[in-house]
Amino acid sequence: MKTFRGGVHPDCKKESADIKIEKADLPPKLIIPLQQHIGAPAQPLVEVGDEVKKGQKIAEAGGFVSANIHASTSGKVIDISEYLYPNTMGRKALSAIIESDGKDEQDEQIKPYEAKLFDSDDLVDHIEGQEILDLIREAGVVGMGGATFPTDVKLNIPPGKEIDSIILNGVECEPYVTPDHRLMVEKPEKVVDGLRFMMKAINVNRGFIGIEMNKPDAIESIRKATGKYSNIKVFPLKVKYPQGWENILIKVILDREVPPGSLPLDVGVVVANVGTSAAVSDAVRHGYPLIERVVSVTGSGIAEPRNLLVKIGTPFLHIIEQCGGFKGTVKKVIAGGPMMGFTMFDVNIPVIKGTTNILALTDQEVKEHEPKPCIRCGRCVNVCPVRLVPRMIALLAKQDEFEKAEEYNPLDCKECGCCAYICPAKIPLVQLIQHAKADIMARQRAAKAK
Repeated sequence: MKTFRGGVHPDCKKESADIKIEKADLPPKLIIPLQQHIGAPAQPLVEVGDEVKKGQKIAEAGGFVSANIHASTSGKVIDISEYLYPNTMGRKALSAIIESDGKDEQDEQIKPYEAKLFDSDDLVDHIEGQEILDLIREAGVVGMGGATFPTDVKLNIPPGKEIDSIILNGVECEPYVTPDHRLMVEKPEKVVDGLRFMMKAINVNRGFIGIEMNKPDAIESIRKATGKYSNIKVFPLKVKYPQGWENILIKVILDREVPPGSLPLDVGVVVANVGTSAAVSDAVRHGYPLIERVVSVTGSGIAEPRNLLVKIGTPFLHIIEQCGGFKGTVKKVIAGGPMMGFTMFDVNIPVIKGTTNILALTDQEVKEHEPKPCIRCGRCVNVCPVRLVPRMIALLAKQDEFEKAEEYNPLDCKECGCCAYICPAKIPLVQLIQHAKADIMARQRAAKAK
């Protein structure tokens, strides 16, 4: 087992890890944002009043770094507008509102790969790399660990870059979050199948799957699925947060360090989430677009925690009600985990491609603390996985001395929350570092515009 320098050990609280995936109920109305990904928004292909089928493309990628959007069920488009509630990325987005007809009829254009005369194992050997990339792009597959970077763009390696390895991220180190765990236990063949397609797409002959040791059933399941592939290795990892960050995963598994301002491909590696890999398998082998995903619904404020296969665009409230509704006095609802998730001020927002978890916390767990003066204990420095000095960045940001703060490299911060978690003075270090980063990036954009 390997691990990394720094990090913290929050209570895992993975109570939903042993709960099998169930299919979520079909909501009467779906809110489908046309930007659920990093990059340009997709451009609508439908109009108000149009009838659509499940899997039909309703918005075309708006540029090279963008992703197609598809209808999650059959029904009627009743509105296309800036939706009243912000999506889970914290802003309003142009959205297509689909009123379900209850039939969930699939678009006739969705068909399995035409080379179906080959058995399932042979298809990877017979399909061309460019065909794989085209199918992934058509299906609108993006990073499903939360980053939502278009997968076909990630696999489109620029000239001059040499890639020798792909790492699948099955770490899932955030407390409470369990969809990847259940996917690896229940659909390991699909996860490995998607990895093999991605390896073929970029002509790589070495794959790794990193999984933390608190998921022994997932490790066993994935090992069985990879048993006949000598070029794919499962890496058990010590349990520590934030081991799921791709740069840390590369360091732990391959002992390569991604320099500041660089990308994994600069050190010859591509990293993808296990959920993304399963979506790639569906897209290439069956032609299925990314219209649903596994979401864990958990926390002390949920009556019946579950792992649900949810249609993209389903409102949070609909899913919570299927889990028995709220329990106790719920004070906070988070999209994602407690370390890096986004607190929601309304539960009518929709699930998008990057939604991993819905977490409801009660007033017993959510407590407000008045920050105290920094005692210079150095704990934030010890736990920072990027080797920054969070207290200095935060202190300078609080005093609006952003140029001095820039000397401490705040742009390298990944906002994992380790520093704020460990701080005995309860200083909101992450928010202050975000403040510094926003000012620095704004000045950089202004300088570039000049």
